[in-house]
Amino acid sequence: MSPLTLVLAALAAALGGAINSIAGGGTLVTFPAIVALGVPPLVANATSTVGLLPGSLGSVLGYREQLADSRDWLLRFTLPSLLGGAAGGGLLLLTGEERFARLAPFLVLGATLLFLFRNALLGVLRRSRSADPAPEAPPAVFPIAQFAVGVYGGYFGAGIGILMLAVLGLFGLGNIHQMNGLKNWGGFCINLVAALIFALGGVVRWPLAGAMALGGLAGGYAGARLAQRVSQAAVRRAVVLIGMAAFVWLLLRPLA
Repeated sequence: MSPLTLVLAALAAALGGAINSIAGGGTLVTFPAIVALGVPPLVANATSTVGLLPGSLGSVLGYREQLADSRDWLLRFTLPSLLGGAAGGGLLLLTGEERFARLAPFLVLGATLLFLFRNALLGVLRRSRSADPAPEAPPAVFPIAQFAVGVYGGYFGAGIGILMLAVLGLFGLGNIHQMNGLKNWGGFCINLVAALIFALGGVVRWPLAGAMALGGLAGGYAGARLAQRVSQAAVRRAVVLIGMAAFVWLLLRPLA
């Protein structure tokens, strides 16, 4: 892998990390960028999961106080996230490169649409729960919903933060800081176990993952500094446009 490829991967991860800090949706930038560098889609997905893991840990540490106040939720959040991430990661390896390459455009399209309509979705959930007190512990059915999110997250991952916020809102939480803390922890658990499976499966490009880790950390820090100075609406529009363009490109790519 050439030094230029590693630099470009680090820059893509830096841009994705900055976008995640400002508005979310960074995976919709990093995944097609890595594929464009000549990496097969399945390997690009697995490598991105490993490379962006340090950034997810940083997000968890930033919400450690909210997690300390949500222990009952945290206990029922962890196991289904780990099991779902493992199932999704294993499913990706079983899918195989050719089939995943055919699925990738539609996964990107689905994640882009989820990102596009997330405010409307979360707004409906908040209004439906605005009069209800937040439960101290999740209901018994909650782990099933989180397991399903974990399977998707381990398999592809783009948009899992939105899905987790929707699930938390559906089951009664309304404090966005508490929800973000749990969402970040769930994302870290899902990505951690999926990354281990991808590493054991031999589908990770380690030099590329290292470059992405460094770029993602730098971009996340820069994005946090810029978050108060740039228009989140403009960033969201740019992410949606990139996601739609990536869908079309990935769809036509096998025909080239």
